[in-house]
Amino acid sequence: MKAWRKEGIGLENLKMVETKKPEPESKQILIKVKSVSLNFRDKSIIDGDYLPDLMDKPFIPVSDAVGEVVSIGSEVTKFKKGDRVVSHLYTKWIDGAPSEDYAPTAVGGPNDGGLAEYMVLDEYAAVMAPSNLTNEEAATLPIAALTVWFSLVEYGKIKAGDTVLVLGTGGVSVYAIQIASALGAKVIVTTSSNEKGERAKELGANEIINYVDTPNWEEEVMKLTNNEGAQHILEVVGGDSINRSINALALQGHIYVVGFLKSMTAEVNLFNLLAKQANIQGIYVGHSRAFSDMNKAFNELNIHPVIDTVYSFDKAIEAYKHLGRGAFGKIIINVSN
Repeated sequence: MKAWRKEGIGLENLKMVETKKPEPESKQILIKVKSVSLNFRDKSIIDGDYLPDLMDKPFIPVSDAVGEVVSIGSEVTKFKKGDRVVSHLYTKWIDGAPSEDYAPTAVGGPNDGGLAEYMVLDEYAAVMAPSNLTNEEAATLPIAALTVWFSLVEYGKIKAGDTVLVLGTGGVSVYAIQIASALGAKVIVTTSSNEKGERAKELGANEIINYVDTPNWEEEVMKLTNNEGAQHILEVVGGDSINRSINALALQGHIYVVGFLKSMTAEVNLFNLLAKQANIQGIYVGHSRAFSDMNKAFNELNIHPVIDTVYSFDKAIEAYKHLGRGAFGKIIINVSN
């Protein structure tokens, strides 16, 4: 089969190769990959920033994939040939708290991922794709959508009328707008672009803050919420942004730290954190039970992902470069028809 393989650090070491098609073991399934989507995690892995000691051997990258089951192991009961499934990032995290060693089980680094014509998955490292989504749409679910769902629903117990602050308009942030809006929340979005702000409103955002025009966006959040603050904040920026988020938070509100676009480290004002009685939760995507719950809800809520650009399989390098420049919504690579 054809596959892209990470053979070192940097895009120059992402190589198209011919390799043996994998065969499923007794508790595994083989899928013919249809589409994959890129996440900031994928870029960080290629750049050598994301757990470099764990990612030191060659492997097929990309965690998010959708495909058709073409072969099943002798002990598989969850799926049958012809089922359309999406991959789950952490193959051993089924429900509840993860085990201490769950990170090395991840698909798309350090284990082979979806940027290939075929991929093998453990039976419980896949869930059924929502029937209302195309392959390109379903490929966006495993990290971006589940990260938001796990934050707002599993941890935050979001309810209608809550205020959700979304930082930026990348893949996770756009999903946050859609999911929070569909669940009845008021959504405030920060962006550097008025054009992106208008697109965010079309997706359900109630208020837009252009942080170029309003650099003290946390103060504007307080004004927009009658000095109450947001009950939920999706923190994707990292660095000093965490202190701004604390200042924009409602008492006993939730900050979900899901990314580090600016910096992996931060100096936190502990007094402000204590005064707000803030709940700060690190989010490393979520377990497969929540993934299945979310996909059922997507069918009922009829949420359709926002796709920025679709690339062909041979244009994977260009897709990674586009992700590095930024996008409104998701970047997709189609692997097969």
